Formats: sequence, structure tokens, C-alpha cells
Amino acid sequence: MTVAGSPPRAGDRGAARGPLVTPSRVAAAEMLAAMRGGMLLDMAFDRVTRTLDPRDRRWVQELVWGVLRRRAWYDAVLAARITGGLARLDADLADLLRLGVHQLMAMGSVPAYAAIAQTVELAKRRHGVGASKLANAVLRRIDREREMPGVASAEGAAAALPPDVDATERLAVRTSHPRWLLERWLRRWSREEVEALCAWDNVEAPVIVRPFGVTVDALRAMLAERDVHAAHAPLVDDALVLPPGVQLTELGPFQRGQLWVQDPGSALVVRWGAFARGTRVADLCAAPGGKTLALLQAGCDVLAADRSDARLDRLRDNLARVQRDDVPVRVLDATEPAIDGVDAVLVDVPCTGTGTLRRHPDARWRLRMSDVAVLPVMQRDILRGAASAVRPGGMLLYSTCSLETEENDDVVASFLAAHPDFVLEAAPDAAVPDAVRDVLRPTPGLPGADGIAGSVLRVLPQRHGADGAFAARLRKRGG
Repeated sequence: MTVAGSPPRAGDRGAARGPLVTPSRVAAAEMLAAMRGGMLLDMAFDRVTRTLDPRDRRWVQELVWGVLRRRAWYDAVLAARITGGLARLDADLADLLRLGVHQLMAMGSVPAYAAIAQTVELAKRRHGVGASKLANAVLRRIDREREMPGVASAEGAAAALPPDVDATERLAVRTSHPRWLLERWLRRWSREEVEALCAWDNVEAPVIVRPFGVTVDALRAMLAERDVHAAHAPLVDDALVLPPGVQLTELGPFQRGQLWVQDPGSALVVRWGAFARGTRVADLCAAPGGKTLALLQAGCDVLAADRSDARLDRLRDNLARVQRDDVPVRVLDATEPAIDGVDAVLVDVPCTGTGTLRRHPDARWRLRMSDVAVLPVMQRDILRGAASAVRPGGMLLYSTCSLETEENDDVVASFLAAHPDFVLEAAPDAAVPDAVRDVLRPTPGLPGADGIAGSVLRVLPQRHGADGAFAARLRKRGG
């Protein structure tokens, strides 16, 4: 209940006026609907919450990101309390129930009556009286039982599954990761390491920034003047972790173009390239622009390109903010880039992104097992096309934010087998920490890969404390 004379809680504004549903909860429901239609999480958030004030935007983010990180746990709790299971419900109604459960279980600022009443009203508006009665009964039961071991925690929900459920399925419920993805990881790493990776994915990602045009010490001092005391990020000497709750766009250094957001994993990709100042680099999969800014910061002469003009809009905005409108931005298809003679080409290819599930919790539910087979076909096409733009003696830098061998080692090994004019090359010793150096590990028996070896960048979240990243330097012979 809102105390007289005090402001209403974010997310509960309007609840006291009766059946009105708060704009925040409407936005959360619309976001999940947009994602079911194929929209990415960040894009859905920007579109749906555009008219909300900053406080309500933060509340929606807490709600939706929290649901995505705990979905399998909530689904197990719901399925045990719905006749016929959760699968029999309309997908939108199932999402509304997840939103209600998260408010009950994890958002202590939301009174139980508000979580239930608002979800019931949403269900009524979107699916009719019958759906609202079901939502009311299910959520009230969960509220009564939320201290019970089988409800109160993901571990309890996993333990409460029927006896015939195997250990991997219990792990999927406990960590809220798809079973098929866990099975892949368990074939590669120990159970303890997989659990550590899943735990990493389920913690809110901090905002990590790097300086642009100023030193890291100067940037840290500027932030401290606004009582923003940033800590140093791992692996990269000029990355700073902002404290929770800081509004990035309100910071003077952001508005003046003196910082940009980049995780150490992405920063290390550009450092693996070890580009000399003045190197002409074509960034062919440039949007939204983080690696383009890193190349500029390293003193490179950059051409930024992507296949979609719409995708380049955000990159143009980033360049304008750091006052680098002089950087050429072009629409190019990386599979047929229509440029040649470039010193170096960077292709940060579209991938499953399994190394960045902490920042993109929707991806774990959006991805399918078939994506790990389909995406490498496109990645090989991009790598082959990008190679045509590199001058003799030049360098091709291939990167992903995936943890999957098929998208990383196998793509590189297949490319090298088909292109004897390129050789895998290690980065200089000082480019990156030794901990993130690894050898190429293609799938055993991969056609043409026998005898291909070399050093690559491999950042693993559970080992290195940063977003996952992979990169390979491919030097073109001659020159």
C-alpha cells in the first residue's frame, strides 16, 4: 500500500485507482509479445518504453530481464499448479503469469496484492474473464506457498520435479538455461564449470566503459567529480565498471563523447588485432559500432560498413557523439564487399552470442539447436568474402561473441584449409593477457583441418570474468 503523502512505487502508479493497469506492466507485457514476434530484447525495450519516465523504465527492465533469467524456475512452479501444464496456455498468457510470479518472488518493493491484481487485470484485458480467473487462482496459490521449498528457490523447484527427471533437466530448471545448450557445454567442460557459466549468465551485467580521447585516469577523475566511483574492469587496463544505478546518458563524459560502452571481451578482440597506428581497417560488420570506436581509439583509419543502412543509424549516432563524423560509413555486404587492397579487415560476424547471455538473457530462449549448424554457413561466406578485400601481406581478423566450436575454431580451420594463401598468426605477446590465449581446437575429424594449428583469442566468462569472445588473426601471404 502506498503511504499517504509518499510517492507511489515505480511500477505501481495507478494501481490505487482500481482496475487500471500501470503503464509499466503494460510495457512489460508488450515487450514479451514483441520478442515472441522475433524482436530482440534491447530493441523491444527501446520501442515500448520510449514514453515512460526513467524510473518506470528501470522498473520495467528489472521485471523483464528478471523473468528471462529465471524463466525455467518459474515455469516449473507454474506447471505444477496448472491442470494440463503451462504448455496448454496461450503463449501470451503464460508470459503474463511469469511477470506476476517474478513480482511475487523477486521484487520485494511490489506488494503481493498489487502483483496479483495487476496481472489478473492484464489477463482479463488480453484474454478474457476465464484467463483472469485462472491467473487469480494460480498466483494466489503461489503467494500462499512461496515459502515452500519447491517454490521458494530454483534449487527447490528442480528438486521437486518428478523422480524420473534426469540430472540435466534439473540443471536446466535450476539455472534457467535450455537443456540442449547445457548438453553441449557438458560435453566440453566439467559440470562445475558449466554451473559457473550459468551462474555468470544469471547475474545482472554491469555497465563497463572505456575512455575516448582522454586517459583512463582522467575519465575516472571526471566520474569521481560526480560522485561516480568506478572500479577497474578485468583483463583490460583502460576499462571502468560503473556502480549500479548510474544513468549513463546523464554523465558529462558520455555527453561530451569522452567514453563509450564496451565489455573487456570485445575490447580484447581489437587488441588481438594489434593494429599499428595509421592502419587502414575495414570494419565490415560494424553496427552498432563498439569495435569501430576501439579501432579509432587505436589510431586506425577506419571504413565502417554493414549490410543494412538501418543498422548503421546507431553507429552514426555513436560517431557523432564522439565527434568523429569524418569516418566513412557505407552499406556493404560482407560476403561481397566490393572493396580491395585494404591493410586489414575486421569481421565480427553474426553469431549465437552464447558468450553474452548475461547481457542478452532473451537469447537463451530465442536460440535453437539448428542455429549452431546454420550460422556457420553464413560465417564462412562472410569470411570468404572479407578475404577478397585484404591486400597481400594484410590481415583478416575474424571474431564472434560465441562460445561454440562450430562458429569459432571450425570456421577458421575450414577457411584456412580452403585458402592456403592465408596463415593463422598469433598476436604479439603484449597485446592481451596470457590467460586468454589458446590454441585452435577444431572439431576432431573436421575435413581439411588436420595439421592446422595456431594461437587464438578465447575469453570464457566462467574463467576470465568477462563476456565471451573469440578472435583469430589470418595473415595473407605476400606483400
